[in-house]
Amino acid sequence: MHLLPLGTDAARLSDRELEELYDYPPRLDRPWLQVNFVSSADGAATVAGRSQGLSSPADKKIFALGRDLSDVVLVGAGTATVEGYRGVKHTELRAERRARLGLSAIPPIAVVTGRCSIGPQTPMVADTLVPPIVLTTEAAPKSRRIDLEAAGADVVIAGDELVDLNRALDALAERGLLRVCCEGGPHLFSELIAGGLVDQLCLTIAPLLTGAGAARIAEGMPRPEPLDMELASVLTEDGFLMLRYRRA
Repeated sequence: MHLLPLGTDAARLSDRELEELYDYPPRLDRPWLQVNFVSSADGAATVAGRSQGLSSPADKKIFALGRDLSDVVLVGAGTATVEGYRGVKHTELRAERRARLGLSAIPPIAVVTGRCSIGPQTPMVADTLVPPIVLTTEAAPKSRRIDLEAAGADVVIAGDELVDLNRALDALAERGLLRVCCEGGPHLFSELIAGGLVDQLCLTIAPLLTGAGAARIAEGMPRPEPLDMELASVLTEDGFLMLRYRRA
């Protein structure tokens, strides 16, 4: 547990200290799933339909760190489309960090899409250094699956009509991808909560009030009982709170 003094200034921590704070547990033998989100102080997940209006330099640093420490980046197709996802990019810091930690050079993006709603020209397929993983279903049009495979994507059938997230995570584990960083969106997050699959939530709270209209960070599938989480760390910078909750 790395519970820092309340309100620790993120700018005072070195890159190595942030790595140690946010790193995954050692010697994993199953998929371990972290979820990253940013929200306004009144609970909105987006401003004008996108999360960018809620972010800050410190939040972006934590976001990039989540990618750097992971084996794979998990995202829903809707969020990937709205946010304009491309493949994870090479940076000198990322390359040094991942080489030192014994990770692959670049983590692939795994996109959840029950109907293969992304195409070969989608930026995350066409503009990437590492082929994406497409987690889809038997019900998805076969022609779309074939087109994505022809474009280099690793297409995984993880359900009949709906993507079974347990099967999806098992498929990632079969590929040696146990350190899973999920970047949303709200519907995928709600399904992960409902399935009891969330091990850690990294939540940045922006000092903004957006008013009614925007979705919460979890929308859609309910869970009968809440998941118990423990506060693991609190950082702050420029009025933003960076909270980290781990499964109790």
